Amino acid sequence: MQVFLDTYATEGIRPALAREVLAGYSAEVFAADMAAASTRITVAERAGHLIGFAHLTLGATEPLAPPGVQAELLRLYVQERFTARGVGTALLAQAEAQAAAAGATVLWLTPWVHNHRARGFYSARGYADFGATWFRFEGEAHENRVVAKHLLPQEA
Repeated sequence: MQVFLDTYATEGIRPALAREVLAGYSAEVFAADMAAASTRITVAERAGHLIGFAHLTLGATEPLAPPGVQAELLRLYVQERFTARGVGTALLAQAEAQAAAAGATVLWLTPWVHNHRARGFYSARGYADFGATWFRFEGEAHENRVVAKHLLPQEA
C-alpha cells in the first residue's frame, strides 16, 4: 500500500483512492493471488524486512503488446528508501526469468503515464512503449502506458 500511495496519492488521499487501495491490497487479495496457479510473487528482503516485491501473472494478455505468449508484470514495488540500489533491477530480472521459464515470449506492464521514474526504469531495461490504456475505478479514468519487452528463451 505504501508504495502505491507514495506514487499515486500526489495530492493526498481522497475516499475513492482509499477504497481502491483497500480493495486491491488487502491480505485476502494477496492470499488469493498467491494461490492462483498463474501467479508468481517474488519478494526482496533485507535483514528479515520486506523492501520490495514483484507480482507476475502468467498468461495475461494485452492487445497493444507485441504478439506472442504474454505475461504481465502486475506490480513491481520497492520501498522508497531502497530505490536506486539494484532491488528493482533484481526483481525485474527474476520476473523476466520466471515468465520466460513458463514459456512467455513477451512481458508487459502498464505504468501510470505520470510515473516518469518507473517509465524511465523500464525503458532503460529494454521495454518499449506500445500505447495508452486506461486504469478505471469509481468512475475515474487514469492513463497508463503499455510497455513490453521480448524475452529470451530460458535454457532448461
